[in-house]
Amino acid sequence: MGDNSAGNQLFKASADAMLTVADKAPLTSQRKLRSDLDSKLPKPYLARALAAPDTDNVHGTWGHKHRNMSVMQQHVAFFDQDDNGIIYPWETFKGNFIFPIYIYMHHLNCFFFWSLLLTPRYITICDTVKIVSNLLPSVFVGFRDLGFNIIACVFFTALIHVAMSYSTLPTWLPSPLFPIYIENIHKCKHGSDSSTYDTEGRFIPANLENIFSKYAHTKTDKLTFKELWHMTDSSRNAFDFFGWTASKLEWGVLYMLAKDSEGFLSKESVRRCYDGSLFDYCADLQKGAVGKAA
Repeated sequence: MGDNSAGNQLFKASADAMLTVADKAPLTSQRKLRSDLDSKLPKPYLARALAAPDTDNVHGTWGHKHRNMSVMQQHVAFFDQDDNGIIYPWETFKGNFIFPIYIYMHHLNCFFFWSLLLTPRYITICDTVKIVSNLLPSVFVGFRDLGFNIIACVFFTALIHVAMSYSTLPTWLPSPLFPIYIENIHKCKHGSDSSTYDTEGRFIPANLENIFSKYAHTKTDKLTFKELWHMTDSSRNAFDFFGWTASKLEWGVLYMLAKDSEGFLSKESVRRCYDGSLFDYCADLQKGAVGKAA
Protein backbone atom coordinates (compact mmCIF):
# COMPACT_ATOMS: atom_id res chain seq x y z
CA MET A 1 0.00 0.00 0.00
CA GLY A 2 2.81 2.36 0.85
CA ASP A 3 4.47 1.78 -2.50
CA ASN A 4 1.20 2.44 -4.35
CA SER A 5 0.63 5.66 -2.41
CA ALA A 6 4.14 6.89 -3.16
CA GLY A 7 3.68 6.00 -6.82
CA ASN A 8 0.40 7.90 -7.01
CA GLN A 9 1.97 10.96 -5.39
CA LEU A 10 4.87 10.82 -7.83
CA PHE A 11 2.49 10.50 -10.77
CA LYS A 12 0.40 13.45 -9.55
CA ALA A 13 3.50 15.57 -9.01
CA SER A 14 4.70 14.72 -12.51
CA ALA A 15 1.32 15.65 -14.01
CA ASP A 16 1.10 18.87 -12.01
CA ALA A 17 4.53 19.93 -13.24
CA MET A 18 3.17 20.23 -16.79
CA LEU A 19 -0.03 22.13 -16.01
CA THR A 20 -0.42 25.64 -17.44
CA VAL A 21 -3.45 26.60 -15.34
CA ALA A 22 -3.53 27.36 -11.60
CA ASP A 23 -7.00 27.40 -10.03
CA LYS A 24 -6.21 30.35 -7.77
CA ALA A 25 -4.84 32.40 -10.68
CA PRO A 26 -7.84 32.88 -13.01
CA LEU A 27 -5.75 34.67 -15.63
CA THR A 28 -3.89 31.44 -16.35
CA SER A 29 -7.21 29.97 -17.46
CA GLN A 30 -8.31 33.03 -19.42
CA ARG A 31 -4.99 33.38 -21.25
CA LYS A 32 -4.36 29.88 -22.45
CA LEU A 33 -1.07 28.48 -23.72
CA ARG A 34 -0.88 25.99 -26.56
CA SER A 35 0.30 22.54 -25.48
CA ASP A 36 0.53 21.09 -28.99
CA LEU A 37 3.34 23.24 -30.39
CA ASP A 38 5.93 20.46 -30.34
CA SER A 39 3.81 18.43 -32.74
CA LYS A 40 3.25 21.38 -35.08
CA LEU A 41 6.68 23.01 -35.17
CA PRO A 42 10.14 21.60 -34.38
CA LYS A 43 11.53 23.08 -31.15
CA PRO A 44 9.05 25.96 -30.94
CA TYR A 45 10.81 27.49 -27.92
CA LEU A 46 14.17 27.67 -29.71
CA ALA A 47 14.95 31.25 -30.75
CA ARG A 48 15.57 31.48 -34.51
CA ALA A 49 18.28 33.83 -35.75
CA LEU A 50 17.44 33.96 -39.47
CA ALA A 51 13.81 32.91 -39.98
CA ALA A 52 10.42 33.64 -38.41
CA PRO A 53 8.49 30.36 -38.51
CA ASP A 54 5.14 29.47 -37.01
CA THR A 55 2.92 26.38 -37.02
CA ASP A 56 1.73 27.18 -40.55
CA ASN A 57 5.13 28.17 -41.96
CA VAL A 58 7.73 25.93 -40.37
CA HIS A 59 10.55 27.32 -42.52
CA GLY A 60 9.56 30.98 -42.25
CA THR A 61 8.47 33.22 -45.11
CA TRP A 62 8.81 31.49 -48.47
CA GLY A 63 11.06 33.42 -50.85
CA HIS A 64 12.17 35.93 -48.22
CA LYS A 65 15.96 36.42 -48.23
CA HIS A 66 17.47 36.78 -44.77
CA ARG A 67 20.87 38.04 -46.06
CA ASN A 68 22.44 36.63 -42.88
CA MET A 69 20.69 39.27 -40.79
CA SER A 70 18.91 38.53 -37.54
CA VAL A 71 15.12 38.53 -37.71
CA MET A 72 15.02 41.86 -35.88
CA GLN A 73 17.52 43.34 -38.34
CA GLN A 74 15.38 42.08 -41.21
CA HIS A 75 12.40 43.80 -39.58
CA VAL A 76 13.94 47.26 -40.09
CA ALA A 77 16.00 46.63 -43.26
CA PHE A 78 13.11 47.76 -45.49
CA PHE A 79 13.74 51.35 -44.38
CA ASP A 80 17.43 51.26 -45.36
CA GLN A 81 16.94 52.83 -48.77
CA ASP A 82 20.55 52.57 -49.98
CA ASP A 83 21.28 49.25 -48.23
CA ASN A 84 24.36 50.50 -46.36
CA GLY A 85 23.33 49.22 -42.93
CA ILE A 86 22.44 52.68 -41.60
CA ILE A 87 18.98 54.25 -41.64
CA TYR A 88 19.05 58.05 -41.78
CA PRO A 89 16.08 60.41 -41.62
CA TRP A 90 17.80 62.01 -44.58
CA GLU A 91 19.48 59.27 -46.55
CA THR A 92 20.17 60.64 -50.01
CA PHE A 93 22.31 63.73 -50.28
CA LYS A 94 22.65 65.48 -53.63
CA GLY A 95 24.27 68.63 -54.97
CA ASN A 96 27.42 70.53 -54.18
CA PHE A 97 26.02 72.32 -51.14
CA ILE A 98 24.94 69.35 -49.09
CA PHE A 99 27.98 67.09 -49.47
CA PRO A 100 30.48 69.02 -47.30
CA ILE A 101 27.86 69.52 -44.59
CA TYR A 102 27.17 65.78 -44.60
CA ILE A 103 30.88 65.07 -44.16
CA TYR A 104 31.03 67.44 -41.19
CA MET A 105 27.93 66.02 -39.52
CA HIS A 106 28.81 62.38 -40.06
CA HIS A 107 32.49 62.31 -39.28
CA LEU A 108 32.99 65.10 -36.74
CA ASN A 109 31.50 65.37 -33.29
CA CYS A 110 28.61 67.58 -32.28
CA PHE A 111 30.77 70.54 -31.28
CA PHE A 112 32.18 70.84 -34.79
CA PHE A 113 28.71 70.39 -36.23
CA TRP A 114 27.22 73.23 -34.23
CA SER A 115 30.23 75.41 -35.03
CA LEU A 116 29.52 74.85 -38.69
CA LEU A 117 25.85 75.72 -38.32
CA LEU A 118 26.65 78.88 -36.36
CA THR A 119 28.94 80.23 -39.08
CA PRO A 120 26.52 82.21 -41.31
CA ARG A 121 28.99 83.02 -44.05
CA TYR A 122 29.10 79.36 -45.12
CA ILE A 123 25.34 78.86 -45.49
CA THR A 124 23.10 81.40 -47.20
CA ILE A 125 19.33 81.28 -47.46
CA CYS A 126 19.60 80.11 -51.06
CA ASP A 127 21.95 77.33 -50.00
CA THR A 128 19.49 76.25 -47.31
CA VAL A 129 16.66 76.03 -49.84
CA LYS A 130 18.82 73.86 -52.08
CA ILE A 131 19.80 71.67 -49.13
CA VAL A 132 16.20 71.10 -48.05
CA SER A 133 15.08 70.39 -51.60
CA ASN A 134 17.67 67.65 -51.91
CA LEU A 135 16.88 65.82 -48.68
CA LEU A 136 15.21 62.44 -49.12
CA PRO A 137 14.18 60.90 -45.80
CA SER A 138 14.58 57.13 -45.94
CA VAL A 139 12.10 56.31 -43.17
CA PHE A 140 9.75 58.95 -44.57
CA VAL A 141 9.98 57.33 -48.01
CA GLY A 142 9.50 53.91 -46.42
CA PHE A 143 6.25 54.95 -44.76
CA ARG A 144 5.09 56.66 -47.96
CA ASP A 145 5.77 53.42 -49.83
CA LEU A 146 3.60 51.64 -47.27
CA GLY A 147 0.74 54.03 -48.05
CA PHE A 148 0.73 56.44 -45.10
CA ASN A 149 0.04 60.12 -45.69
CA ILE A 150 2.61 62.90 -45.33
CA ILE A 151 1.60 63.93 -41.80
CA ALA A 152 1.81 60.35 -40.54
CA CYS A 153 5.16 59.87 -42.30
CA VAL A 154 6.69 62.97 -40.73
CA PHE A 155 5.39 62.00 -37.27
CA PHE A 156 6.61 58.39 -37.45
CA THR A 157 9.99 59.38 -38.91
CA ALA A 158 10.68 61.90 -36.15
CA LEU A 159 9.42 59.61 -33.39
CA ILE A 160 11.38 56.55 -34.52
CA HIS A 161 14.71 58.30 -34.98
CA VAL A 162 14.53 60.35 -31.79
CA ALA A 163 13.57 57.27 -29.76
CA MET A 164 15.91 54.71 -31.32
CA SER A 165 18.95 56.40 -32.80
CA TYR A 166 21.14 56.85 -29.74
CA SER A 167 20.77 53.25 -28.56
CA THR A 168 22.19 51.95 -31.84
CA LEU A 169 25.15 54.32 -32.21
CA PRO A 170 28.63 52.73 -32.15
CA THR A 171 29.95 55.61 -29.99
CA TRP A 172 28.86 57.45 -26.85
CA LEU A 173 28.61 60.73 -28.73
CA PRO A 174 25.13 61.51 -30.06
CA SER A 175 24.77 62.21 -33.76
CA PRO A 176 22.79 65.22 -35.03
CA LEU A 177 21.71 63.10 -37.99
CA PHE A 178 19.85 60.62 -35.74
CA PRO A 179 20.99 57.54 -37.69
CA ILE A 180 19.86 54.05 -36.77
CA TYR A 181 22.57 51.40 -37.13
CA ILE A 182 20.93 48.14 -38.15
CA GLU A 183 23.79 46.11 -36.66
CA ASN A 184 22.81 47.36 -33.19
CA ILE A 185 19.03 47.34 -33.58
CA HIS A 186 18.73 44.70 -30.84
CA LYS A 187 19.59 47.47 -28.36
CA CYS A 188 16.23 49.05 -29.18
CA LYS A 189 14.27 46.15 -27.69
CA HIS A 190 12.10 47.64 -24.97
CA GLY A 191 10.05 46.35 -22.08
CA SER A 192 6.32 45.67 -22.06
CA ASP A 193 6.59 43.85 -25.39
CA SER A 194 5.48 40.37 -26.43
CA SER A 195 9.00 38.92 -25.99
CA THR A 196 8.78 37.43 -29.49
CA TYR A 197 12.23 38.91 -30.10
CA ASP A 198 14.91 37.93 -27.61
CA THR A 199 17.57 40.40 -26.43
CA GLU A 200 19.83 39.53 -29.38
CA GLY A 201 17.13 40.04 -32.02
CA ARG A 202 16.25 36.39 -32.58
CA PHE A 203 12.67 35.23 -33.11
CA ILE A 204 10.89 32.93 -30.63
CA PRO A 205 8.02 31.12 -32.43
CA ALA A 206 6.26 29.98 -29.24
CA ASN A 207 5.78 33.55 -28.08
CA LEU A 208 4.11 34.50 -31.35
CA GLU A 209 1.75 31.56 -30.98
CA ASN A 210 1.05 32.55 -27.37
CA ILE A 211 -0.13 36.00 -28.45
CA PHE A 212 -3.00 34.41 -30.33
CA SER A 213 -3.76 31.57 -27.92
CA LYS A 214 -4.05 34.11 -25.09
CA TYR A 215 -5.87 37.00 -26.73
CA ALA A 216 -7.50 35.93 -30.04
CA HIS A 217 -10.96 34.94 -28.78
CA THR A 218 -13.08 35.98 -31.77
CA LYS A 219 -11.00 34.05 -34.31
CA THR A 220 -8.12 31.83 -33.29
CA ASP A 221 -5.62 33.23 -35.80
CA LYS A 222 -6.74 36.87 -35.89
CA LEU A 223 -6.94 39.80 -33.49
CA THR A 224 -9.59 42.48 -33.32
CA PHE A 225 -8.50 45.98 -32.34
CA LYS A 226 -10.02 45.48 -28.89
CA GLU A 227 -8.11 42.22 -28.43
CA LEU A 228 -4.91 43.87 -29.62
CA TRP A 229 -5.41 46.71 -27.15
CA HIS A 230 -6.04 44.21 -24.35
CA MET A 231 -2.89 42.31 -25.33
CA THR A 232 -0.70 45.41 -25.09
CA ASP A 233 -2.30 46.30 -21.75
CA SER A 234 -1.63 42.82 -20.40
CA SER A 235 2.04 42.90 -21.45
CA ARG A 236 2.89 46.03 -19.48
CA ASN A 237 5.76 45.96 -16.99
CA ALA A 238 5.55 48.10 -13.85
CA PHE A 239 6.56 51.76 -14.31
CA ASP A 240 7.75 51.10 -17.89
CA PHE A 241 6.22 54.23 -19.38
CA PHE A 242 8.41 54.16 -22.49
CA GLY A 243 7.60 50.51 -23.14
CA TRP A 244 3.86 51.04 -22.64
CA THR A 245 3.83 53.87 -25.17
CA ALA A 246 6.11 52.16 -27.68
CA SER A 247 4.08 48.96 -27.61
CA LYS A 248 0.79 50.78 -28.18
CA LEU A 249 2.23 52.77 -31.08
CA GLU A 250 3.96 49.81 -32.75
CA TRP A 251 0.92 47.56 -32.65
CA GLY A 252 -1.36 50.44 -33.58
CA VAL A 253 0.67 51.20 -36.71
CA LEU A 254 0.74 47.51 -37.62
CA TYR A 255 -3.04 47.32 -37.23
CA MET A 256 -3.51 50.37 -39.47
CA LEU A 257 -1.19 48.86 -42.06
CA ALA A 258 -2.31 45.24 -42.17
CA LYS A 259 -5.90 44.93 -40.94
CA ASP A 260 -8.25 43.18 -43.34
CA SER A 261 -11.62 44.36 -44.61
CA GLU A 262 -13.35 42.97 -41.51
CA GLY A 263 -11.02 44.78 -39.11
CA PHE A 264 -8.92 41.77 -38.12
CA LEU A 265 -5.13 41.58 -37.83
CA SER A 266 -4.04 38.09 -38.90
CA LYS A 267 -1.28 35.99 -37.38
CA GLU A 268 0.35 35.76 -40.81
CA SER A 269 0.58 39.57 -41.04
CA VAL A 270 2.08 39.76 -37.55
CA ARG A 271 4.59 37.02 -38.31
CA ARG A 272 5.66 38.69 -41.55
CA CYS A 273 5.99 42.01 -39.75
CA TYR A 274 8.58 40.43 -37.47
CA ASP A 275 10.82 39.40 -40.39
CA GLY A 276 10.07 42.54 -42.42
CA SER A 277 8.62 40.74 -45.43
CA LEU A 278 5.24 42.34 -44.75
CA PHE A 279 6.63 45.77 -45.59
CA ASP A 280 7.84 44.70 -49.03
CA TYR A 281 4.49 43.04 -49.67
CA CYS A 282 2.49 46.11 -48.61
CA ALA A 283 4.74 48.46 -50.58
CA ASP A 284 4.09 46.41 -53.72
CA LEU A 285 0.34 46.53 -53.06
CA GLN A 286 0.43 50.28 -52.48
CA LYS A 287 2.04 51.21 -55.79
CA GLY A 288 -0.48 53.51 -57.38
CA ALA A 289 -2.90 53.09 -54.46
CA VAL A 290 -4.36 55.64 -52.06
CA GLY A 291 -2.54 55.98 -48.70
CA LYS A 292 -3.90 54.05 -45.76
CA ALA A 293 -3.82 57.04 -43.43
CA ALA A 294 -5.03 59.58 -45.99
